[in-house]
This record gives sequence, C-alpha cells and structure tokens, in this order.
Amino acid sequence: MVALLLLGAAVGLARPLAAFVPPAGPPTRLPTRVGRSAVALFATAKENDASPSAEVDEPDKERIVIVGGGWGGLSTAHALATSDQASQLEITLVDAAPRVGGLVRDGYKTINGTRAAEAGQHGFWDNYHNIFQFLEELPTIESIGDVLTGYAEQGQYSPRGLEAVWPVYREMQPQLPTGLAQAFYTKFTNLSPLDRASAFPLVLAFSEFDDSAEAWSKYDNISFRDLCMKLGVSKRCYDEAFEPMILTGLFAPGAECSAAAALGMAYFFVLKSQNSFDVRWCKGNIGELIMDPWVSYLEEQGVTFATSTQVRGFELDEDENAITGLHCVKTSDGKEEVIALGADKIVLAVGGAALNSIVRNSPELSRFAEFRKFANLRGLGVLATRLYFDRVLDTPYSANACWGFDDGVGMTYFDITKLHSLDGAEGSVIEVDYYHAASLLVMSDEAIVDKVKKDLNTILGKQCNDATVLDAAVVRLPSAVNWYAPGSYAHMPDAQSSSIPNVFFAGDLVRSRHGSWSQELAFVTGIEAANQILGRKEGTGIIPLEPDEPHVVLGREALNAAKTVVGRGDRWRAPSLADFLW
Repeated sequence: MVALLLLGAAVGLARPLAAFVPPAGPPTRLPTRVGRSAVALFATAKENDASPSAEVDEPDKERIVIVGGGWGGLSTAHALATSDQASQLEITLVDAAPRVGGLVRDGYKTINGTRAAEAGQHGFWDNYHNIFQFLEELPTIESIGDVLTGYAEQGQYSPRGLEAVWPVYREMQPQLPTGLAQAFYTKFTNLSPLDRASAFPLVLAFSEFDDSAEAWSKYDNISFRDLCMKLGVSKRCYDEAFEPMILTGLFAPGAECSAAAALGMAYFFVLKSQNSFDVRWCKGNIGELIMDPWVSYLEEQGVTFATSTQVRGFELDEDENAITGLHCVKTSDGKEEVIALGADKIVLAVGGAALNSIVRNSPELSRFAEFRKFANLRGLGVLATRLYFDRVLDTPYSANACWGFDDGVGMTYFDITKLHSLDGAEGSVIEVDYYHAASLLVMSDEAIVDKVKKDLNTILGKQCNDATVLDAAVVRLPSAVNWYAPGSYAHMPDAQSSSIPNVFFAGDLVRSRHGSWSQELAFVTGIEAANQILGRKEGTGIIPLEPDEPHVVLGREALNAAKTVVGRGDRWRAPSLADFLW
C-alpha cells in the first residue's frame, strides 16, 4: 500500500477552472429558445433586446450546458456528442480558463517567462480501463504510445535516502494473489518485516469495505489514522508508510482523511490486482498531447466551447423546478462581456471548492438543502514546481514519492527530461510537487525555488548541490484537490440532482458505484451523467472494473455470511468493525 505515495502526481489535479463568481449586477434576459441558425448561441443583453422574436429555421434542439472543462466535463461532452441522439442536442461547454483541460493542462509560465509549464506530472494507472480505451479510439491521436510512456520502476525517498523501490509488477513472476504480491515484490530498504506485518489487521477493514453506500456510511466517519491506530498498525509503519501514502494520495494527513476514502483509493490503485500500481506517464504536456486533440475532435462533432467565460448566476423556473439558463461573463482582451445562456439541462463538472462557491453565491440554488450541503465541501492546496538545471542529473528513477521533508506535507518528484524524452536538453528538468501545501504557498517564488533545490540536494547529493537552477516554474493551486475529510461523503453529489432534476454532476467527487478514482472516476461519471440525460441504461458505454480475485471474494462472503446471521438477515444491522473501533 505504500505504493500510493506517487498518486499525488495524478490524483485530483484534474480540476476544471470554471470558477463561479457572484454577479456584479442584475442578470441579463435569457435568449428565447430557438434553433441554432436563428440566433447566436450566446447573446449580449443588447442583442437580446434587439431581436426578441427571431424566426426558427430548424427544429428545436435540447440545450445542454456543461460547466467545467476537466476530465468530467469533457467526458460528458464526448458521450453526448458521440451518441445516437447527438443530432438532437446543442452542447456547450463553459470554462473560465482560456483553454479547457482543468488544472492538469499547461498555460503557466516560468519565472523568466521563457518556458511553458503545467501543474504536475500526470499518471495513468493500470485500472484506467475507460481512459485507455478512449485514448486508443480517439481519431485525433494516432497511437496511445505517442502520448503515454511505458512502465518503469519507481522510487521512494526520505531525508535518510532511498526507502523503497516499486517494480513493474506485471513483469514479476509468478503472478501472486493481490496483497501477497505487493508485500513480496516491493523492495523495502528500511521498514522492518515486523512493522510491515503490523498492517495485516487492515485486511479485516478491506474485507468489510465493499464500496457500497452502507460501507461508506460506516467508515466515512472515522479518520484513516484512527482506523490504523485502533487496528494495531505500528507507529513506524504508519508514519513511514501510511501517512506519506495519504498525504500524496488524498492530499491531507491521515487524521484529516476519511477511512472510507483511504480504503477505496488503496484498493483501486494498489490492491485490485498485482498489476494495479503499474503506471504510465504522459510523455509531454497533457494539454498539448491529450486535451487539444480531444477538443478538436469534439468541435468536429459540433460541441461549442465557451472559454474565458465565468458563470455568475442561474435562472430558476420555480413553476417547472428547473434551471433555465446561466448568467456568464466572457473576458477577451481585458474586456468583459455579459452573456445570457439558455439551457434545458446543466452538468456541473467541477470540484468541491467550486461547488462550495456556487452555493455560497447563488440564492437560486442555496434555497435547496441538497445544494446547501455542498457548502461543506473544501479543497486543499497544491504547490507544483519545475526546475531547469544547467546540467544533466543522474536520477535512478524517473518517478518518485518522498516523505519527511515537511511535517504534514506530501511530496513527489519526477525527471521530466526522461519522461518527456527531452534527449537534446542541455540540463535536467525536474518536477517537484507538494500536497497539503498551504504553509508553502505563502512563500515567495525565490524562497520556494530555494527550498525545492535544497530538498533535491538531499535526495540527489553532490551532483545536484553543484548544479545551478537556470529557470523555474512555481504554480500555486490553493484549492486544487478535493478534501475527503471524515464525514464528507454525505455532502457529495450524485449523478443527478434530486431537488432540481435537470441538473447533473460529473467529476471525481461524484458518488458512484463504479469503484474507480481520480481521472478515471471523473471520466466515468461524465458518461454516467450523459446516460442520465439521454435516458440510457445504467452502465452504457462504461467498462466495469475486473471482478475481485477469488480470495478477496471468499473473504468478503465469509464475513458477510457471519454478519447476516448476527444481523438476523440484514448484514448491515450487525455490528461493524467500524463500530467496535469507537
């Protein structure tokens, strides 16, 4: 399970930038619903007043507005635009950024202003079945091998030096049952077998936690640290394995993270099978290699992208109990233009911090208890840095997780020179990212670069100490990733709103029984939202996870049988392991 340290490179950074800003003045009137050729998709207040009754040149289409251009929003647009009902839809994706792609894409500049950078390095794990299939089928990408690396060993470091090496598990023979394979094939350099063995009681929690809504309700109110301590995990095992895992996988200390979220994430990324932690990395900036080709394809399918556009309000039809439009502001060349956008159905494909902002600034939505609970959702800070050196540094592993450099802060580092195949580069390009990093975001750029350089000196030694930083990118993301705090599951959205039926949700914060996490979950929930809009059967177009391995199934069936007896026919009426912990 310590392998989850590297997840901070990819988990949760796919946040759309469709920020919600409170309205600056009275909302403009929404355009009358007409065909595409009758009026412009967007209309300013003046244009609306000038032509309130345009003629309809073609049959009405159902107007779908998607707010947020990360993996969830783009997936929703893709599923709708490629469906057999696409000709009946008018799909618009609204995003506050100049280019869609969420926080994962490029668009940042180095301190010297001469180089483009992005937020983090992005990984694609073995169980990303839906994303892998999508990349293989997207016509604007020639080959998945053009955008993703192969598999390679990965390292884990502390200030003491190398702590562990994770092999390419699919290459390890013989293939072993999950759990045993990770314990046997992972190479630990300092953590003793006795300390590792102290984690064995967690098997009981994994056996009971089956990703059902009932399991989430039981384990979500416990912090992961409490779960480990009360099950007897040794302090050293927790401090050196599990705490770093949570800091880089769920982006906060274990005492501040839901045990349900930790168990679900660990099972998906590490314990689903022997190969689960095998990961491929993006070969370059994800915006250029994946997002731009994707957007080009969607534009060919008729999707309209409203970039540099902020949502500032909603129009609520109280009689129909439906959102009928959005009030937006589009920024171009430093000038703002107020836009009214009509809608029949809306998809909010944003993270927890954005949902929080939407509710706090929207009296139309905040009247509903379902939406008010989103005000409890929070984001956590990420600091993404990229250093450009004057010489090539010898990095044993291209992807690495780190712990112990700052209290309560997770850390990963990547050799971009290797991952992006920058063979002609005069010096190394190293990405170092920090999670739960609010205490670092307040530092100046110069102080941050100095701190990053010192951390790399500790890891790489004299060769790095002698090297000079020629340029650096410092990207501060104060609320970039979702905070899976104890009790947060109750506040997360479902795929469709229960109080405003024409509002849907997509993203890695949406409650789903698929069992995936991060980009894969965002991608899957985008399809789930599209299925709801189109009235399609649940699961249409979605690749499910592989069945649990036989020994996992046997363990869960045995535990469930015992609980069913104790619960007199209802296993969830029986005492849970989570109940005994309290």
